[in-house]
Amino acid sequence: MHDPALAKEALAELPPDIADSPLFNADLAPVPKARRNWTTYNFAALWISMAHCIPTYMMAGGLVAVGMNWWQALITIGLGNVIVLVPILLNAHPGTQYGIPFPVLARSSFGTKGANIPAVLRAIVACGWFGIQTFIGGEAVKTFVEALWPGYAQLGGGATFLGLSLPSAITFFVFWALNIVIILRGMNAVRVFENWAAPLVLVMAAVLLAWAVAKAGGVGPMLEQPSKFATVGEFWKVFVPSLTGMVGFWATLSLNIPDFTRFGKGQREQMLGQTLGLPTTMIAFSAMGVVITSAAQAILKGVDVSKLWDPVFILAQLTSPNPPAGLDAPLIDSGGVRLLVAVVSLLGVGIATISVNIAANVVSPANDFANLAPRHISFKLGGVITGVLGIVMMPWKFLATADTYIFNWLIGYSALLGPIAGIMVADYWYLRKKQLDVAELYRPHGEYAGFNVAALIALVVGVLPNVPGFLKSAGLVTGEKNLFDELYVYAWFIGFGLSAALYVGLMRAMPKKAAAKPAA
Repeated sequence: MHDPALAKEALAELPPDIADSPLFNADLAPVPKARRNWTTYNFAALWISMAHCIPTYMMAGGLVAVGMNWWQALITIGLGNVIVLVPILLNAHPGTQYGIPFPVLARSSFGTKGANIPAVLRAIVACGWFGIQTFIGGEAVKTFVEALWPGYAQLGGGATFLGLSLPSAITFFVFWALNIVIILRGMNAVRVFENWAAPLVLVMAAVLLAWAVAKAGGVGPMLEQPSKFATVGEFWKVFVPSLTGMVGFWATLSLNIPDFTRFGKGQREQMLGQTLGLPTTMIAFSAMGVVITSAAQAILKGVDVSKLWDPVFILAQLTSPNPPAGLDAPLIDSGGVRLLVAVVSLLGVGIATISVNIAANVVSPANDFANLAPRHISFKLGGVITGVLGIVMMPWKFLATADTYIFNWLIGYSALLGPIAGIMVADYWYLRKKQLDVAELYRPHGEYAGFNVAALIALVVGVLPNVPGFLKSAGLVTGEKNLFDELYVYAWFIGFGLSAALYVGLMRAMPKKAAAKPAA
């Protein structure tokens, strides 16, 4: 949000000494009340634009791939998003109440220095997601370019860069640059982009849905596909880790949601906007993916069904001048119409991917990295650092299989973020009764100074039970299935509950730390 005028207004509402604090800069400053202008629509649009992305579309496909039928998949997705909405709303409250971002809020529970630990953990996960989303967007661009220029696929021969073919690497870096350009324009540009991206993406998905159903003469055969589970016990073994994965999908935002709600007009606006925007959109967009895939299965009978869960693949078949497998003619006869569909499709996929990437995977780590050295790292520099780490991590390898994506990536990082959410919720709502001294959050020697040992102990203890299961799931260790493997599938829930309970117990043993001062 780097804005000198805004920072000046923020300082006018704080004691004079905060201006010289090493913990203060324009990007981490509390948003002045007069500048908190996000409405219910802004928050709903934020979630609609973030949820309308290719990973959401493909989410039901991953669950069907592990054995569920379509309605079991949608129930799992819906329930997971209703569950994660709870910590999202709980951590959103202080953002709107005090105008502070996530890393500053974390200072109240972890300490001014200790807050860097949850901030960096959250930032690393965001960098991974940034790389994944940028890879998906780049692959979408490559697919459409290849449909219109088949020779592009052979560009560079067999040359690779960071595990990507040369064509993939080129489109990846083009997409990477677009993300960075937008974020360098600041938070207001993000808000404007999200506002117009949300309805456009929804309209384009609806058009694809209507075409697929009309072309197939119905919704297709997938809606009649039975579950692979004969008993409740068999279903439960897949349902629990899948549910944890769905919670893990937005466990990232359950921490850094104050980065957005700090701009909210009031609690009603942010709560209503998020409730209307998150679970409804996730269910609806996943359902659209199910129907489109089912109809595509009837249209493209000679194609591997697993490929049909990728909307970019379906759109590529539409724009290809060559007949898809099993058909005698292209799906669209006119070259001009194919070109128009390719351009519009590329625009839609690009907007959807950039929209979720900036909002979910750049805003938070930019603030988190700025929190490490507020006097030296700005929001914009933090965004660039995020982009660079998103390349170095090469996280697109997590997309290799549905099992790797759900069990290693989604559940794995939820084991880290669940404990942080539990500590923050317990601190703000139970111990401090929603009362924070904002000025003290920016003082290196104030009430929240240094490291809060209770929070750090609770974090470590909350993570530890899930470590053996993660190592086994990732293939780093082997052995017979044991209790830790059973615990791992509940990773986020175990971490959240265990850390919250232990943190409260430890803070009660240190009453001075637990005491809250009146709100500033």
